[in-house]
Amino acid sequence: MVRVARLPTQCPSCGGGLRVVQLACPDCGTTVRGDYLLPALSRLGRADQEFALAFILRSGSLKEMARLYGVSYPTVRNRLDDVIARLRAIIDSRDEGAPDDGDGDGTDAGNDR
Repeated sequence: MVRVARLPTQCPSCGGGLRVVQLACPDCGTTVRGDYLLPALSRLGRADQEFALAFILRSGSLKEMARLYGVSYPTVRNRLDDVIARLRAIIDSRDEGAPDDGDGDGTDAGNDR
């Protein structure tokens, strides 16, 4: 099994946020170049990404999350509120430019915040 490196989100030199400038198809070798923001969820820290994934896989059940993490329901609720606040800050800090509706086609189908 080939181990794929984790996507870096911060510049190792200055700590600034990284942007995607090239994507490649491993099947045919086609490359796509541009200047794309990383999706908001991928710009969260690793622990927040793992929390969000666990939350989604448990259909948003805070009770299940509390059981999984071995903490109280209010503790999980507070952690979720913290992750939501970080996501909102990421979304609010996006560079000005063409809005991204998140479907990857570069068009805006309406940004709900």
